[in-house]
Amino acid sequence: MVAQLLLGLSILVILHEAGHFFAARAFGIKVEKFYLFFDAWGFSLVKFHYKGVEYGIGWLPLGGYVKIAGMIDESMDTDQMALPPKPDEFRSKPAWQRLIVMMGGIFVNIVLGIFIFWMLTVKYGESYTPNDSLKYGIAPGKIGKHIGLVAGDKITEINGKPLIKFEDLLSSKVLMGNTMLTVVRDGSTQKILVPADILNYLSDEKSIGDFVVPRIKFKIDSFVKNSNAQKAGLMVGDSIVAINKQPIVFYDQLQDAVRANKNKPIDITVKRNNALQQITAPVSPDGTLGFWGGKEPAETKVSYGFMSSLSVGANKAWGTFSDNAKGIGKVFKGEVKATKAFAGPVGIAKMFGGVIDWPHFWTLVGFLSMALALMNLLPIPVLDGGHAMFLIIEMIKGKPLSDKFMERAQLVGFVILITLMVFIYGTDILKNIHH
Repeated sequence: MVAQLLLGLSILVILHEAGHFFAARAFGIKVEKFYLFFDAWGFSLVKFHYKGVEYGIGWLPLGGYVKIAGMIDESMDTDQMALPPKPDEFRSKPAWQRLIVMMGGIFVNIVLGIFIFWMLTVKYGESYTPNDSLKYGIAPGKIGKHIGLVAGDKITEINGKPLIKFEDLLSSKVLMGNTMLTVVRDGSTQKILVPADILNYLSDEKSIGDFVVPRIKFKIDSFVKNSNAQKAGLMVGDSIVAINKQPIVFYDQLQDAVRANKNKPIDITVKRNNALQQITAPVSPDGTLGFWGGKEPAETKVSYGFMSSLSVGANKAWGTFSDNAKGIGKVFKGEVKATKAFAGPVGIAKMFGGVIDWPHFWTLVGFLSMALALMNLLPIPVLDGGHAMFLIIEMIKGKPLSDKFMERAQLVGFVILITLMVFIYGTDILKNIHH
């Protein structure tokens, strides 16, 4: 998990900083340092010099940086700024060139995100579950039940548009809230509103399955090693037809019945070789027996050519960027709590998981690349967006802002950034302690 997190962050940081580095070099601007992670207090794990640039790996894994000569940045190198400008310094170049240098990292993040989603589409295409293949409708989880969904509901429309892919129910089309679902229940049609603050509830749950999953029938197909189910005598191929004499037809009914008996023994009626048997098994403290079963509805796979995959990948990348922007907007509107909206390193590491799954890994790197582009666009001094904002102001005014103002702005931005980092890290740790 940690290795995947460090690898993913390293790829993103190196390429982001390379965007600044190569843009600066293209305009003849001197770059003094290129670091992966921060060499706080001058301590580096590794460093070497090549063609006048110090390359290294710092010990503090909070990002990375390039130090550009003649620029007021988080290094607060006021001694250098007190000297007369040199032709190869950042401050000596036209504002439009400096703006391109500042946007170089964001540009690379966007290109990287599009490229990753493009290549994933080329390699794997797209798979989805046709909504009309959900023979038994949906099974709502805790959050689905909270908004009024009922097991067996068939959801036919999202905001008046036909639901073709089941996965769209688990996308931002629905989970950003303020969404109207058309539901067929017991032969009648009704509307159910997904509330604007649904993300507050989803962030507290362990999986997206706490919203909705397809409703399925099941047979036991595998066991957790040394599980209570296996010890009690259940076998692969068994069908569970009742728990404590309560009839069971669907997998969600089984899960509800088992969860209702945590830490208790239950009587299981099993159908095996067309004969019924009674088995008693203890339920674990987390409300499980320790087996898997059920056949999900068949997926449809769509393959794309090399170039046709580009538009699909670009749309996925833009969708990721847009969803993150909408999420930040919801925080400012007060529809989503900041403590629920952001994930720190612990949360991101858990997203990667403890098993290497390369499609999942690259999908998450693509997602994080677009998120990093958005975060760096925020007009906060120290971030790329803050520098870009001041350069645009300079271009409008026709003269640069004073060095004293820029130094103070950097200090303010640094305080804001550190405060945000402490907040995100703190909530990240607390969330995982509570879980």
